[in-house]
Amino acid sequence: MKILVVYYSLYGHIWKMSEAAAEGAREVEGAEVTVRRVAETLPPEVIKLMGAVDSQRAQSHIPVVTLDEMAEADAVIFGTPTRFGNMCGQMRQFLDSTGQLWVKGSLVGKVGSVITSTGTQHGGQESTILSFHITLLHQGMIIVGLPYTFQGQSRVDEITGGSPYGASTIAGPRGERLPSENELAAARFQGRHVAEIASKLSRK
Repeated sequence: MKILVVYYSLYGHIWKMSEAAAEGAREVEGAEVTVRRVAETLPPEVIKLMGAVDSQRAQSHIPVVTLDEMAEADAVIFGTPTRFGNMCGQMRQFLDSTGQLWVKGSLVGKVGSVITSTGTQHGGQESTILSFHITLLHQGMIIVGLPYTFQGQSRVDEITGGSPYGASTIAGPRGERLPSENELAAARFQGRHVAEIASKLSRK
């Protein structure tokens, strides 16, 4: 059973959340988990102006995802930061390149799940995940979120991301806030949940 985690992360927040989701998925027996990133589309000079050179360099060892890896996976967990209430352009460009997978029905019946981040507490976490689901539905994927059995999303003692649509983190207006332990726990829970469902589907 192959679980693919595909993400884009400019400053590293979604990278950390994606790695946590991968950790959770690996807890499920028989799960072969691979983490991949989507290609950067911003020119180097813009990356430098945005202060993201170190983050991008730290992620450079992670291979860029291929369409073959998408087709071979039993489940795909996507990680994207929010851009104006929607997925980032890098992820959108990658998804727009999956037309041949759609033509062949290569993703039909596979599990799809989404993790996100925003700069502020109400910066579009839910709208990003829900609008992402539209693409997954067009590909015929089975959408899996973050059920309320993860009780951390009901916490009111701290500001935290997470909803039934998927795990999320609040990065702060300048990207200064790293994912909290509760947010990472949500991502691990979601990764494990996705792998468990994929395992059940693969046995049918």
